[in-house]
Amino acid sequence: MAPRRRRAWPAAAAVVTAVVTAAAAVVFAAQAADMVQERLTVGMTIVADAAFTGAVCLDGSPPAYHLHRGSGAGARSWLLQFEGGGWCNDVRSCAERAGTRRGSTHLMTKVEVFSGILSNLPAMNPDFYNWNRVKLRYCDGGSFSGDSAYINDSSVLYFRGQRIWDAIITDLLQKGLAKAENCKSEIHFFYAFKSWVCVLQVLLSGCSAGGLATFFHCDSLKERLGGATTVKCLSDAGFFLDLNDISGINNIRQFFSSLVSVQGVQKNLNKDCQNSTDYPYLCFFPQYALPYIRTPYFILNSAYDVYQFHHIFVPPSSDPRGQWSRCKMDPGACSTSQIATLQGLRNAMLTSLKQIEGEPEAGMFINSCFAHCQSELQDTWFAPDSPMIHDRKIAEVIGDWYFERDAAKEIDCAYPCDSTCHNLIPSDQELRMY
Repeated sequence: MAPRRRRAWPAAAAVVTAVVTAAAAVVFAAQAADMVQERLTVGMTIVADAAFTGAVCLDGSPPAYHLHRGSGAGARSWLLQFEGGGWCNDVRSCAERAGTRRGSTHLMTKVEVFSGILSNLPAMNPDFYNWNRVKLRYCDGGSFSGDSAYINDSSVLYFRGQRIWDAIITDLLQKGLAKAENCKSEIHFFYAFKSWVCVLQVLLSGCSAGGLATFFHCDSLKERLGGATTVKCLSDAGFFLDLNDISGINNIRQFFSSLVSVQGVQKNLNKDCQNSTDYPYLCFFPQYALPYIRTPYFILNSAYDVYQFHHIFVPPSSDPRGQWSRCKMDPGACSTSQIATLQGLRNAMLTSLKQIEGEPEAGMFINSCFAHCQSELQDTWFAPDSPMIHDRKIAEVIGDWYFERDAAKEIDCAYPCDSTCHNLIPSDQELRMY
């Protein structure tokens, strides 16, 4: 009898697996190349009629947004993204800002690149690529929350963030936001017919000062769109903490207090939050406003957010000798004692977020990367080497949260344990642009 031939299944399987993996890598690389070659740029829409309601930028120019229309199953779902860009808290700083792209649509770029959560490629933005995606331009210096003006003999400054928000939403309602829905077919086997089920879907998101703006407008958007609409909100790098700096001074509280006063913000802050404190301006801080927000929330933040690290926790005034300069630019250059101090920033973040840990509709992704704004950057949102917690990328966890597919609360271990971090720290000048 001839000897049996040995089966080569394991070897064949290994070859097939390698071929499939290589093919997938080629496909992803091709899609990434297409993204580089065909970057999605979206033109500006000016809300010209907004001036009639007083909805204008610091310099009096009209508000604006960028809209890229959805398609297919996402053609009637909407993602609204607040632009970030810091704040101004007094007449001098707001007058300076009015002469820049942060205070005037006349000085803004007229096209914006849409990437990350705004991308139109399924390989780069798997859950929201085919939604209507809108970027709301930021020109009021108060996170879309103020309603006042400064007038003297020679100049006028308009603090009209709340009116800008109202005007843009009114404009978008006329363009389909009022009919935000996602329809899918359902087959009824018992009755042998197919019907259409429509779920109204909106995600309000924002980065930095734009992430802060979501806390002010989340519930009001839900109320404006009605009870049949699923509205959820995402704050990216917008969870600014009420926190002493390393010298023991609370500069950010003083800053926000003056901002709320100058820009007439208090009337637009959460009323339940204001009733809970003797200092209503504190409701400008997310940690105090969040318990009173009824709409489902997701907090995306670095535990070592570089804006808060550089400007709130270790501002220049707290480090006159520049002992933190190297550490700020490179976490690897931080001393052991500096890392221990930075754990205080992380601990403050996690303590403030305990209030939503048990909330079933809440989500969070708190990583230990030195970063600021991770949803609009493709490298951090969804790419082959994106940061992960428990093998899950930011886009995956946020998608699981929005569509209720899986648990969506991820908290990273303390620095320096996470090897997936990029830790590409922007310069102070770049940080001021967020």
